[in-house]
Amino acid sequence: MASGFAQWGNDLHTGRTSYDIVGKRRIWYSIAIVLVLGSALLLGFKGLNPGIEFKGGSQFTVSDVKTTAQQPATDAVATIAPAEAARVSTLGAHAIRVQTETLTNDQVEKVVGALAKAYDVPSANITSSFVGPSWGQDVSSKAITGLVVFLALVSVVMTIYFRAWRMAVAALIALANDLTLTVGVYALVGWEVTPATAIGFLTILGYSIYDTVVVFDKVRENTAGVLDQSRSTYAEQANLAVNQTLVRSINTSVVALLPVTAILFVGTFILGPGTLRDISLALFVGMAVGTFSSIFLATPLEVTLREREPAIAAHDAKVRSSRARALAGDETGEAALAGAPAGFGGHLLPGQHLGTAAQPKRRKPAPRKPGTK
Repeated sequence: MASGFAQWGNDLHTGRTSYDIVGKRRIWYSIAIVLVLGSALLLGFKGLNPGIEFKGGSQFTVSDVKTTAQQPATDAVATIAPAEAARVSTLGAHAIRVQTETLTNDQVEKVVGALAKAYDVPSANITSSFVGPSWGQDVSSKAITGLVVFLALVSVVMTIYFRAWRMAVAALIALANDLTLTVGVYALVGWEVTPATAIGFLTILGYSIYDTVVVFDKVRENTAGVLDQSRSTYAEQANLAVNQTLVRSINTSVVALLPVTAILFVGTFILGPGTLRDISLALFVGMAVGTFSSIFLATPLEVTLREREPAIAAHDAKVRSSRARALAGDETGEAALAGAPAGFGGHLLPGQHLGTAAQPKRRKPAPRKPGTK
């Protein structure tokens, strides 16, 4: 099986196997738009569940409990502050975390006593903390500032490195897609958004841009001097780059997702709500979505922008005209078609494949006259 996968990768790189990813970009655009709209609806109607770090409040941790049932904690808080809705979660197998809105010092002492009685533990096993709303606002503003600075630096660096603002725009759109879908998943599952979650969001943006840069680097290599030949269009050469980096993107994603999946499992089912769970979900969703965007969105978007350039449009029209003449049997068009990449859009001669020369139609020799050699 490993040899088969390696052979598949070799075939993609040489062109013997090719998938029309760029040519079917309308499909990928439609999928991305539907997912983004779904995430926007979830955010609008359900919203995120900000943790205590962002909205402030009181938090109690009950350690060494004999049972992790959540109802005793809910009932205990209700006897002290009925108007306050308690959020109870388990921390591993022997601890309970209770979060409420801001309580007075007197209420805090009473809640500690009620929790100690409910779980039959000494008051020393219960720790309490308070987070003010101003601290949460400061965390939110710094997270937004970090995101804006990151996106600005990405735009500048990519524009300078690739010498093409279109690649920077395509990369930013792909990043926005990754971030929106990840936030939408958080709104769907209802998990708390904590500072660890914000760190996860910034981390997946770095991962996604890394994968996109690798693909764009291959696109730049393949499209260098594309206007100096008449065998293939800009989109076909970009599609070849995506195919050549497809196996690398898959391998990188799988290797990265395996440990993140293990962390997510441990954080969700063993340790309970905490930093590991918060950051691992953002990483898991972001890496998976980032792989999709780097393959199916970033390069197709860049091609869409480049095809609007007059020089690229004129060149592509010239290539398509040459192929039309070749299919009609014109020798000039057949000569121009020789060596054109295949597997894109269905414009190539039967039997041709990417990276090889097309065989023009052979004309039958004229019949010899009797008695001639």
